[in-house]
Amino acid sequence: MAKHAVLKAKILAEAVPYIQEYHDKIVVVKYGGNAMVNEVLIDNVINDVCLMNLVGIKVVLVHGGGPEISKALNKMHIESKFVNGLRYTDEETIDIVQQVLAGKVNKNLVKRIHTHGNKAVGLSGIDNMLLKAKKVESADLGYVGEVEEVHAEILNDVLDKGYIPVVASVGMDEEGHSYNINADTAAAAIASALGAENFVVVSDIPGLLRDKEDENSLISSVTIDDVLNLTKQGIIAGGMIPKVKCITDALKKGVKKAVIIDGRIPHAIIIEIFSDEGSGTQFIK
Repeated sequence: MAKHAVLKAKILAEAVPYIQEYHDKIVVVKYGGNAMVNEVLIDNVINDVCLMNLVGIKVVLVHGGGPEISKALNKMHIESKFVNGLRYTDEETIDIVQQVLAGKVNKNLVKRIHTHGNKAVGLSGIDNMLLKAKKVESADLGYVGEVEEVHAEILNDVLDKGYIPVVASVGMDEEGHSYNINADTAAAAIASALGAENFVVVSDIPGLLRDKEDENSLISSVTIDDVLNLTKQGIIAGGMIPKVKCITDALKKGVKKAVIIDGRIPHAIIIEIFSDEGSGTQFIK
Protein backbone atom coordinates (compact mmCIF):
# COMPACT_ATOMS: atom_id res chain seq x y z
CA MET A 1 0.00 0.00 0.00
CA ALA A 2 2.82 2.41 0.96
CA LYS A 3 4.63 1.81 -2.37
CA HIS A 4 1.40 2.48 -4.24
CA ALA A 5 0.89 5.74 -2.34
CA VAL A 6 4.47 6.85 -3.04
CA LEU A 7 3.99 6.13 -6.75
CA LYS A 8 0.81 8.25 -6.77
CA ALA A 9 2.65 11.07 -5.00
CA LYS A 10 5.49 10.94 -7.56
CA ILE A 11 3.02 11.13 -10.43
CA LEU A 12 1.30 14.14 -8.89
CA ALA A 13 4.62 15.86 -8.15
CA GLU A 14 5.70 15.35 -11.77
CA ALA A 15 2.45 16.89 -12.97
CA VAL A 16 2.75 20.12 -10.92
CA PRO A 17 5.06 22.09 -13.28
CA TYR A 18 2.90 21.13 -16.25
CA ILE A 19 -0.26 22.22 -14.44
CA GLN A 20 1.46 25.57 -13.78
CA GLU A 21 2.66 25.82 -17.39
CA TYR A 22 -0.78 25.17 -18.88
CA HIS A 23 -2.87 27.08 -16.31
CA ASP A 24 -5.28 29.45 -18.10
CA LYS A 25 -3.83 28.39 -21.48
CA ILE A 26 -5.88 26.88 -24.33
CA VAL A 27 -5.54 23.26 -25.43
CA VAL A 28 -7.52 22.13 -28.48
CA VAL A 29 -8.28 18.40 -28.56
CA LYS A 30 -9.38 16.83 -31.83
CA TYR A 31 -11.31 13.61 -31.33
CA GLY A 32 -12.87 11.49 -34.02
CA GLY A 33 -12.87 8.49 -36.29
CA ASN A 34 -12.34 4.98 -34.97
CA ALA A 35 -11.00 6.33 -31.67
CA MET A 36 -14.65 7.17 -30.82
CA VAL A 37 -15.95 3.61 -31.17
CA ASN A 38 -14.82 2.00 -27.90
CA GLU A 39 -16.97 3.05 -24.92
CA VAL A 40 -14.14 2.66 -22.38
CA LEU A 41 -11.79 4.79 -24.47
CA ILE A 42 -14.44 7.46 -24.95
CA ASP A 43 -14.78 7.67 -21.17
CA ASN A 44 -10.98 7.89 -20.81
CA VAL A 45 -10.82 10.82 -23.25
CA ILE A 46 -13.70 12.62 -21.54
CA ASN A 47 -12.16 12.01 -18.12
CA ASP A 48 -8.84 13.50 -19.32
CA VAL A 49 -10.58 16.54 -20.83
CA CYS A 50 -12.50 17.11 -17.59
CA LEU A 51 -9.36 16.80 -15.45
CA MET A 52 -7.59 19.43 -17.56
CA ASN A 53 -10.57 21.74 -17.15
CA LEU A 54 -10.61 21.20 -13.37
CA VAL A 55 -6.96 22.27 -12.99
CA GLY A 56 -7.52 25.51 -14.91
CA ILE A 57 -6.74 24.60 -18.52
CA LYS A 58 -9.12 25.98 -21.14
CA VAL A 59 -10.02 22.95 -23.25
CA VAL A 60 -11.82 22.99 -26.60
CA LEU A 61 -12.98 19.57 -27.82
CA VAL A 62 -13.46 19.37 -31.61
CA HIS A 63 -14.97 16.16 -32.94
CA GLY A 64 -15.86 14.29 -36.08
CA GLY A 65 -17.88 11.10 -36.17
CA GLY A 66 -17.31 9.19 -39.39
CA PRO A 67 -18.42 5.77 -38.05
CA GLU A 68 -21.70 7.22 -36.75
CA ILE A 69 -22.34 8.95 -40.09
CA SER A 70 -21.69 5.70 -41.97
CA LYS A 71 -24.06 3.86 -39.61
CA ALA A 72 -26.82 6.44 -40.19
CA LEU A 73 -26.36 6.31 -43.97
CA ASN A 74 -26.48 2.50 -43.91
CA LYS A 75 -29.78 2.59 -42.04
CA MET A 76 -31.17 4.78 -44.80
CA HIS A 77 -29.66 2.50 -47.48
CA ILE A 78 -27.37 5.27 -48.75
CA GLU A 79 -23.93 4.14 -49.88
CA SER A 80 -20.91 5.88 -48.33
CA LYS A 81 -18.56 7.18 -51.03
CA PHE A 82 -15.03 8.42 -50.45
CA VAL A 83 -12.67 10.43 -52.67
CA ASN A 84 -9.03 10.63 -51.52
CA GLY A 85 -10.10 9.70 -48.02
CA LEU A 86 -12.82 12.36 -47.81
CA ARG A 87 -16.53 11.52 -47.73
CA TYR A 88 -18.43 12.55 -50.87
CA THR A 89 -21.30 14.63 -49.49
CA ASP A 90 -24.32 15.33 -51.69
CA GLU A 91 -27.37 17.33 -50.62
CA GLU A 92 -29.05 14.35 -48.95
CA THR A 93 -25.85 13.31 -47.18
CA ILE A 94 -25.04 16.77 -45.77
CA ASP A 95 -28.40 16.82 -43.98
CA ILE A 96 -27.57 13.50 -42.33
CA VAL A 97 -24.00 14.61 -41.51
CA GLN A 98 -25.36 17.73 -39.82
CA GLN A 99 -27.95 15.75 -37.85
CA VAL A 100 -25.43 13.15 -36.70
CA LEU A 101 -22.47 15.41 -35.89
CA ALA A 102 -24.23 18.50 -34.51
CA GLY A 103 -26.98 16.36 -32.95
CA LYS A 104 -26.36 12.83 -31.72
CA VAL A 105 -22.55 12.75 -31.47
CA ASN A 106 -22.17 16.29 -30.12
CA LYS A 107 -24.86 15.97 -27.45
CA ASN A 108 -23.64 12.55 -26.33
CA LEU A 109 -20.17 14.01 -25.69
CA VAL A 110 -21.71 16.95 -23.81
CA LYS A 111 -23.74 14.51 -21.68
CA ARG A 112 -20.63 12.50 -20.83
CA ILE A 113 -18.80 15.65 -19.70
CA HIS A 114 -21.74 16.57 -17.47
CA THR A 115 -21.82 13.08 -15.93
CA HIS A 116 -18.15 13.58 -15.03
CA GLY A 117 -19.15 16.70 -13.08
CA ASN A 118 -17.99 19.34 -15.57
CA LYS A 119 -19.81 22.00 -17.59
CA ALA A 120 -19.95 21.81 -21.38
CA VAL A 121 -21.66 23.60 -24.24
CA GLY A 122 -22.35 21.80 -27.52
CA LEU A 123 -21.67 23.86 -30.64
CA SER A 124 -21.12 23.35 -34.34
CA GLY A 125 -19.29 25.44 -36.89
CA ILE A 126 -22.69 26.78 -37.93
CA ASP A 127 -23.34 28.51 -34.58
CA ASN A 128 -22.50 32.21 -34.92
CA MET A 129 -20.86 31.08 -38.19
CA LEU A 130 -18.02 29.83 -36.00
CA LEU A 131 -16.52 28.07 -39.03
CA LYS A 132 -17.13 30.14 -42.14
CA ALA A 133 -16.71 27.59 -44.91
CA LYS A 134 -16.25 27.43 -48.63
CA LYS A 135 -16.48 24.50 -51.01
CA VAL A 136 -13.33 22.43 -51.48
CA GLU A 137 -12.31 23.19 -55.07
CA SER A 138 -9.54 20.61 -55.50
CA ALA A 139 -11.94 17.70 -56.11
CA ASP A 140 -15.63 17.10 -56.73
CA LEU A 141 -16.73 16.23 -53.19
CA GLY A 142 -20.14 17.89 -53.12
CA TYR A 143 -20.81 19.75 -49.85
CA VAL A 144 -17.36 19.21 -48.38
CA GLY A 145 -15.83 22.45 -47.20
CA GLU A 146 -12.64 24.03 -46.00
CA VAL A 147 -12.41 26.71 -43.35
CA GLU A 148 -12.28 30.23 -44.77
CA GLU A 149 -12.49 32.04 -41.44
CA VAL A 150 -12.96 31.24 -37.73
CA HIS A 151 -15.23 33.52 -35.71
CA ALA A 152 -13.83 32.50 -32.34
CA GLU A 153 -15.67 35.04 -30.15
CA ILE A 154 -18.25 32.50 -29.04
CA LEU A 155 -15.49 30.06 -28.01
CA ASN A 156 -13.70 32.70 -25.95
CA ASP A 157 -16.97 33.65 -24.24
CA VAL A 158 -17.71 30.01 -23.37
CA LEU A 159 -14.15 29.36 -22.17
CA ASP A 160 -14.10 32.50 -20.01
CA LYS A 161 -17.22 31.25 -18.21
CA GLY A 162 -15.49 27.95 -17.36
CA TYR A 163 -17.35 25.75 -19.84
CA ILE A 164 -15.81 23.21 -22.21
CA PRO A 165 -16.89 23.98 -25.81
CA VAL A 166 -17.63 20.78 -27.74
CA VAL A 167 -17.54 21.63 -31.45
CA ALA A 168 -18.95 19.52 -34.30
CA SER A 169 -17.00 19.83 -37.55
CA VAL A 170 -19.65 21.25 -39.85
CA GLY A 171 -19.54 24.80 -41.21
CA MET A 172 -21.58 27.27 -43.21
CA ASP A 173 -21.05 29.78 -45.99
CA GLU A 174 -22.53 33.27 -46.43
CA GLU A 175 -25.46 31.85 -48.43
CA GLY A 176 -26.42 29.49 -45.60
CA HIS A 177 -25.18 26.24 -47.18
CA SER A 178 -23.87 23.68 -44.68
CA TYR A 179 -20.56 21.91 -45.33
CA ASN A 180 -18.99 18.74 -44.00
CA ILE A 181 -15.50 19.72 -42.78
CA ASN A 182 -12.74 17.26 -41.99
CA ALA A 183 -12.36 17.27 -38.20
CA ASP A 184 -8.55 17.65 -38.38
CA THR A 185 -9.01 20.70 -40.61
CA ALA A 186 -11.64 22.22 -38.33
CA ALA A 187 -9.62 21.62 -35.16
CA ALA A 188 -6.42 23.03 -36.68
CA ALA A 189 -8.24 26.19 -37.79
CA ILE A 190 -9.74 26.64 -34.32
CA ALA A 191 -6.37 26.01 -32.61
CA SER A 192 -4.75 28.63 -34.87
CA ALA A 193 -7.49 31.20 -34.27
CA LEU A 194 -7.23 30.74 -30.49
CA GLY A 195 -3.40 30.66 -30.39
CA ALA A 196 -3.55 27.31 -28.59
CA GLU A 197 -0.70 26.22 -26.36
CA ASN A 198 -1.12 22.64 -27.58
CA PHE A 199 -3.11 21.00 -30.37
CA VAL A 200 -3.74 17.35 -29.47
CA VAL A 201 -4.94 15.02 -32.23
CA VAL A 202 -6.42 11.87 -30.70
CA SER A 203 -6.16 9.06 -33.25
CA ASP A 204 -6.31 5.26 -33.36
CA ILE A 205 -2.61 4.85 -34.14
CA PRO A 206 0.45 5.37 -31.88
CA GLY A 207 1.52 8.46 -33.84
CA LEU A 208 3.78 8.88 -36.86
CA LEU A 209 5.44 5.53 -37.62
CA ARG A 210 8.68 5.04 -39.56
CA ASP A 211 7.18 1.71 -40.68
CA LYS A 212 3.39 1.74 -40.73
CA GLU A 213 3.35 -2.04 -40.18
CA ASP A 214 5.43 -1.75 -37.00
CA GLU A 215 3.84 0.09 -34.08
CA ASN A 216 7.22 0.06 -32.31
CA SER A 217 8.73 2.33 -34.99
CA LEU A 218 7.19 5.49 -33.50
CA ILE A 219 8.89 8.78 -34.33
CA SER A 220 8.63 10.69 -31.07
CA SER A 221 9.45 14.20 -32.32
CA VAL A 222 9.26 15.96 -35.70
CA THR A 223 10.01 19.54 -36.76
CA ILE A 224 8.28 21.34 -39.63
CA ASP A 225 11.52 21.02 -41.62
CA ASP A 226 11.49 17.22 -41.12
CA VAL A 227 8.02 16.87 -42.65
CA LEU A 228 9.11 17.45 -46.27
CA ASN A 229 11.88 14.82 -46.05
CA LEU A 230 9.60 12.29 -44.34
CA THR A 231 7.00 12.83 -47.08
CA LYS A 232 9.60 12.36 -49.82
CA GLN A 233 10.68 9.11 -48.11
CA GLY A 234 7.07 7.89 -48.09
CA ILE A 235 6.97 7.76 -44.28
CA ILE A 236 4.26 10.42 -44.26
CA ALA A 237 1.83 8.99 -46.81
CA GLY A 238 -1.85 8.36 -47.55
CA GLY A 239 -4.28 9.72 -44.96
CA MET A 240 -1.38 10.92 -42.81
CA ILE A 241 -0.47 13.61 -45.40
CA PRO A 242 -3.55 15.85 -44.85
CA LYS A 243 -3.41 15.21 -41.08
CA VAL A 244 0.22 16.34 -40.86
CA LYS A 245 -0.48 19.30 -43.18
CA CYS A 246 -3.21 20.51 -40.77
CA ILE A 247 -0.75 20.26 -37.90
CA THR A 248 2.10 22.08 -39.66
CA ASP A 249 -0.29 24.81 -40.85
CA ALA A 250 -1.43 25.31 -37.25
CA LEU A 251 2.17 25.59 -36.03
CA LYS A 252 2.97 28.14 -38.73
CA LYS A 253 -0.06 30.18 -37.63
CA GLY A 254 0.93 30.47 -33.98
CA VAL A 255 0.04 27.20 -32.24
CA LYS A 256 2.92 26.49 -29.85
CA LYS A 257 2.99 22.69 -30.09
CA ALA A 258 1.02 19.84 -31.64
CA VAL A 259 0.93 16.09 -31.09
CA ILE A 260 -0.71 12.96 -32.51
CA ILE A 261 -1.50 10.51 -29.72
CA ASP A 262 -3.01 7.04 -29.52
CA GLY A 263 -6.58 7.25 -28.22
CA ARG A 264 -6.53 3.49 -27.57
CA ILE A 265 -4.13 4.03 -24.66
CA PRO A 266 -5.96 4.83 -21.40
CA HIS A 267 -5.44 8.47 -20.40
CA ALA A 268 -3.13 9.21 -23.33
CA ILE A 269 -4.02 12.92 -23.15
CA ILE A 270 -3.01 13.14 -19.48
CA ILE A 271 0.27 11.33 -20.23
CA GLU A 272 0.95 13.88 -22.99
CA ILE A 273 0.05 17.00 -21.03
CA PHE A 274 1.17 16.19 -17.49
CA SER A 275 4.22 13.91 -17.73
CA ASP A 276 7.88 14.16 -18.69
CA GLU A 277 7.68 11.30 -21.19
CA GLY A 278 4.74 12.62 -23.19
CA SER A 279 2.86 10.48 -25.69
CA GLY A 280 2.74 9.88 -29.43
CA THR A 281 4.51 12.08 -31.99
CA GLN A 282 5.23 15.68 -31.06
CA PHE A 283 5.39 18.33 -33.80
CA ILE A 284 7.40 21.47 -33.08
CA LYS A 285 8.53 24.49 -35.06
